[in-house]
Amino acid sequence: MTAVASEIEQKAQAAKRAARRLATTSTTVKNAALTGLATALATHESEILAANARDIERGRGDGLTPAVLDRLTLTAERLAAIASDVRGVAALPDPVGESIEMRTLPNGMIVGKMRVPFGVIGAIYENRPNVTVDIASLCLKAGSATILRGGKEALQSNIVLGRVIDAALAEAGVPEGAVQIIESSDRAIVAEMLTMKEYIDLVVPRGGEELIRFVEKNATMPVLIGGIGVCHTYVDADADLTKARDIVVNAKTRRYSICNALDTIVVHADVAARFLPDVARAMAEKGVELRCDDRAYAILDGTYGSVRAGAEDFGKEFLALVASVALVDSYDDGVDFIYRYSSGHSDAIVTENYSTAMRFLREVDTAVCYVNASTQFTDGAQFGMGAEIIDATQKFHARGPVGLREICTYKWIVFGDGQIRA
Repeated sequence: MTAVASEIEQKAQAAKRAARRLATTSTTVKNAALTGLATALATHESEILAANARDIERGRGDGLTPAVLDRLTLTAERLAAIASDVRGVAALPDPVGESIEMRTLPNGMIVGKMRVPFGVIGAIYENRPNVTVDIASLCLKAGSATILRGGKEALQSNIVLGRVIDAALAEAGVPEGAVQIIESSDRAIVAEMLTMKEYIDLVVPRGGEELIRFVEKNATMPVLIGGIGVCHTYVDADADLTKARDIVVNAKTRRYSICNALDTIVVHADVAARFLPDVARAMAEKGVELRCDDRAYAILDGTYGSVRAGAEDFGKEFLALVASVALVDSYDDGVDFIYRYSSGHSDAIVTENYSTAMRFLREVDTAVCYVNASTQFTDGAQFGMGAEIIDATQKFHARGPVGLREICTYKWIVFGDGQIRA
């Protein structure tokens, strides 16, 4: 066994031992740990931000893109928001042990389901140190142990965050080993983790397409996929165009480096001549380049920095101040366009027509469908879930923001009174 395999196996074994005890740890203890962690993040703010500054300095030297640097960056405000999310998780009902779908059979037996922890959840992720805290917090509350392997870009941040998490959990009496932080950027660790089905019950990759596909191909345990966002907003013929402009600008520019940021504006031809100049002006003020199909370009004609789109500009997650624009002749054409290019993450319609809005919700096959709102809201905290472990795009047991209930599984429970089967 190599040194890498030995290290990860020891951590996996420790997590497995902790998971059994964590599954029956009281809500009081778990909430105390989370509250203590939120406080500790503030107490250790300067230490965390100093470690993050070292990661940022190294990242700039390595030539990381502005989008990656933005995801990597922690500030006092962002750290306070992370702590607030931890408190939000503590305030949520504990899903472990909840009985659901109970019913009485004709023979008098009561049958239903009970939510139970997965066991050990492994997370492999890049760039975003907030993920370390989000996943640790959610899994703790849901009664699962975690093995967290962040990317080299956030190595120093994650090491410090991991130690803060360990201390807060230990002080509250959480079973030792409940959160395992891999303090190494050795890529061989990822491959080793993916072979450890006997210890790890579910693995969650968060990062670029290359990482996600590698995990999906090589994992020996179930994988929860998400994170790649090619997000559309369709401006319907019956849209309030002022509302549409504000939604589109927010969806692109609030934070362009996240997976729920707008990539393509799809515009009904009937309103394009009125809508496009207005939205292009607003986007240009935010530094956004619009890459337009032929009909959209004919309207803008290079104004506000607009350029002609290439075929590669549709179905692309930009993660930059760039958006593509396409014109369609009907609602059906708009939905067809989204079906062709969407990654199934977050897509929106802007319309004042109720029937059209309801058709969009029924017909667009994406994890989160919006009517008259920005796709930037695809986030566990924004949905009242405290935080999220991932934005899932696959058709697994969960889609969209995955929170406490979604990272539990269930077992069937049966109450009898002496029934025997004939």
